Amino acid sequence: MLQERTEHTFALCIENKDCEDLEKRKIYQILSDDTAAKEGYLRVVDESGQDYLYPESYFILVQLPHKAQEALLSAR
Repeated sequence: MLQERTEHTFALCIENKDCEDLEKRKIYQILSDDTAAKEGYLRVVDESGQDYLYPESYFILVQLPHKAQEALLSAR
């Protein structure tokens, strides 16, 4: 039986001004939120394990191989 491969979105944090739950140079999972995106924000699963809105300018979106995605998601 083939397993369906789901692609997730990830981003590299490049700024964390006034954000205690973000670490620069760390990769975070991004959740889809069209309303937030229209306002210039990303919904990020941060160090607290919860998802919050952060300025889009604090991140660079990255494409990761499926195995890297699995490793990051299983670490939570």
